Parts: sequence; C-alpha cells; structure tokens
Amino acid sequence: MRDVAQVTAAVLVIGDEILSGRTQDSNLAVIARFLAPLGIDLMEARVVPDVEIEIVTAVNALRQRYTYLFTTGGIGPTHDDITADAIGAAFGLPVEHDNMAMEILAARYRPGEFNERRQRMARMPKGATIIRNRISAAPGFHIGNVFVLAGVPKIMEVMLEDVRPRLQQAIPVISRSVKVPLPEGQIADGLEAIQNAHPDLRIGSYPFFAVPGMPGSSGTILVIRGRNSAGIDSAADEVLALIKSFGVVATAVD
Repeated sequence: MRDVAQVTAAVLVIGDEILSGRTQDSNLAVIARFLAPLGIDLMEARVVPDVEIEIVTAVNALRQRYTYLFTTGGIGPTHDDITADAIGAAFGLPVEHDNMAMEILAARYRPGEFNERRQRMARMPKGATIIRNRISAAPGFHIGNVFVLAGVPKIMEVMLEDVRPRLQQAIPVISRSVKVPLPEGQIADGLEAIQNAHPDLRIGSYPFFAVPGMPGSSGTILVIRGRNSAGIDSAADEVLALIKSFGVVATAVD
C-alpha cells in the first residue's frame, strides 16, 4: 500500500576506513536506488568514525528527523565493531545476545568454531528484530525506525531484501532528463525562471565536458523530478522551448 504522505530517510555510514579514504563507500548509492521506487525520499547522509559518542549523536539526530534511518558498518566480530553498543546507547537499551541470531550463527560453524568473538555478531539492543543475511548469516537488526546493516556492500544489499516489507511506501518520484549541447551558464537564467514557476518540482543541471576531437561532446544534462507527471510534462515543454530559443535541439536521455 502506497501512502501519499512523504516518507523520508537518512543514511549513516560508520567507519574509520571510509573517512581515511582506505575504503570507498558504495552503499549510499545502492540504498538510494533501493528507496527510489518505494517512494521514499533520501534526504541526508553522514559519515562518522568508529567512536561511540559520534555514532550516538548522529543516530539520535537522524532518527528523530526522518521516517527511517539506515546505518552501515560496524557490526562484525572485532574490537572496532561498536555499532550495536552505540545503537543501544542511543535508545537507552541494554545490548545482549539475541537467541535467534545465536542459533543462525551457530549453525554456520563447525563445533568449536563459534567462539566468543563470532558471538559478538549476535549482539543487539534488547527488543531489536534481526535482519536476515543469506550470504554470511551474520544478521543486522531493526529497532524503532533504525535499520542497522552490514558495511560489506554485497551483504548490505541482500539485507535490504529483508528490510523492504517493513517499510511504508509513498508515491515514487518520476523524472525526465534531456541532454543539451549548451553550457549551463548560458541557460541558467531561463532555467531558474522555469524552476520558480514549478515549485513542486526539482530541476537539476549537471554539466559534462568535451572529449578532445569530438565536437558537441560537452554541454548540460537537465533532470526534472517530481511526483506529478502532468507538471513534469509541462516543465519539460518549457525547458525544450528554452533550449530551442538558442537555436539548438535537446535530446532525451534514458
């Protein structure tokens, strides 16, 4: 069931390795693409280090501001995997070994291999619900409006499959894109006027640059986004008329 009200989300990426540049985050883009067809607007993203107070502060700010918060990273077996403890602190809840998570993980290892460190991956705040992971079994968890996911991209992505049925959906955003063989500075004034005439839409301007030896390989991609198809069509017609006034033709982009 889709609701007409706006449903919003934020992403909190947790990990020193992201901030140091050692690891390049790809989870944000995957989550954004996952949410879009559900009609959930991703409004904000933050990156914080493996420091409990920083995680707690960010979690409490974001979960209060948005419908949902997705966190990635910090739920493994090592000393720097502190996300479960930080989420517990944010909610004022004790963190304990979840019985179902313990059973799932125990079944994955041979006798004697499910040691204390691996058991850490079954810890979560009291009352949390597990998020299943069909790749490595180690679960994420869901508490309140917060979904705690793995940092490993393949695992994080399969966890989203288990998250999907738990989310309230809204009307998806639709978009139209056109490629314009003009620099954005040349069309900026006209584009602003069109945006002002359609405050319920968002019109983005994204330049691309010339490839040596390829005439016409620079210009601007214009993207019109919104939930009202008639409004998007109207704004698109105005954009096409603007481009035509410069004596060039815009082309649709898939």
